[in-house]
Amino acid sequence: MPIKKILIVDDSPTERHVLTDLLTKNGFHIITAESGEQAITVAKEQLPDLILMDVVMPGMNGFQATRTISREPATQHIPVIMCTTKDQETDKIWGMRQGAHDYMVKPVDQAALLAKIASLG
Repeated sequence: MPIKKILIVDDSPTERHVLTDLLTKNGFHIITAESGEQAITVAKEQLPDLILMDVVMPGMNGFQATRTISREPATQHIPVIMCTTKDQETDKIWGMRQGAHDYMVKPVDQAALLAKIASLG
């Protein structure tokens, strides 16, 4: 199934803007959320084809939101790519254990991100 609709989850307006700009220019429909809690709600309502999830956010962090999304019957089919400043190997392992399909460290390599999205589609 081709990836068309992407949910970007990040509490930073700048990060949301950069990713939205990149992905819109590459033909994707973008929806956004500013928190883990909002990500879960939007994922259930909009059923995106892919979620790009930050980790460090106030309230529910990206690891917790990913775990919830990957275990909810309505959203468990949606792949999640963690996009975060947390660059330790233990962070990556933990993210994958929560249900993430992939893990990228910010600043995100735009060509690598587009390649990962293409490989999922």
